[in-house]
Amino acid sequence: MLKISTDKLNSLFDAISAKQTLYITVDNENGSAEYKKYESGMTLSKSLNTVRSAKDFFFPQTENLADFKVEGKNIEVIDVREESEDFVVFGVRACDARSFTILDKVFLSEPVDSYYKNRREHGTIVTMACTKPAETCFCTAFGIDPTVPEGDVAVFFDGENYFFLERTEKGEKFIASISDMLEDGDTSKLNEVQEKARDIMKKLPLANLSTKSFGGERLMEHFNSEKWAELSESCLGCGTCTFVCPTCQCYDIRDFNTGHGIKRFRCWDSCMYSDFTKMAHGNSRNSQLERFRQRFMHKLVYFPANNNGEFGCVGCGRCLSKCPVSMNIVKVMKALEDK
Repeated sequence: MLKISTDKLNSLFDAISAKQTLYITVDNENGSAEYKKYESGMTLSKSLNTVRSAKDFFFPQTENLADFKVEGKNIEVIDVREESEDFVVFGVRACDARSFTILDKVFLSEPVDSYYKNRREHGTIVTMACTKPAETCFCTAFGIDPTVPEGDVAVFFDGENYFFLERTEKGEKFIASISDMLEDGDTSKLNEVQEKARDIMKKLPLANLSTKSFGGERLMEHFNSEKWAELSESCLGCGTCTFVCPTCQCYDIRDFNTGHGIKRFRCWDSCMYSDFTKMAHGNSRNSQLERFRQRFMHKLVYFPANNNGEFGCVGCGRCLSKCPVSMNIVKVMKALEDK
């Protein structure tokens, strides 16, 4: 594999950003990692993951869909879509990289979401292998190996050097564009780092979490479980879990009168909200129990039922660390699993 030493990483970032927009993970003033547009001198975060996932690059929290000009009975529809510029997202972890395959199944199936598709075609995902997984991580339960992440290019760090491995045709083009800054590297130490990371994963609190009790064939059994009442009792319906989740894809579409025309935009929504799925006749899920059940049934039963067994969760652990009442998908899985 090709490599670059740690002391040359910022020079590499400078070279990449000179050709196309580059986003990297950096530490904010609170010490948490987030994605920022690279500017010379920025330092790559050493944090395991960002608070908000890389989903934002392809499915942003808010985006304009169309504008309208209304004059009497005449309505002019204005297409506000712009061709996305090429960009690189550097430092995506394996869990978030897997989330893109889940989102692709939603937004790239017919009818294709052209807004999402445009961004996916222009974005290059450079992933970063994990070396020290956190206690809240459980990606391995969903068949993800954090030491060998997916993406267009996978990057591995052995403590001294960053190694680059192309995974897609887009990744090959990216490596070719920076090849003059890379050199052949000895991966012997890298193999040792990966084995240490795998040993850590085997000892994590959630290492033995299993998905065997879930899937489409268990739909009615889990839907009718009496355990939902107790599980949902503490839920505040705040939606935090859905907003930090890299695979949640629900959104609302609204029109806003600017006084000079109408702007139609979409924004993230949450199945945990009381007005979610509200229609002319009212709401089909009137209790927090029903809304709570919907979220986890979708992740663990509905989505795999319609996608060849693939679950709608990637085990990133964000909902474990951010839920204000410590209710999360792991507790649901353990409560509903076969004993």
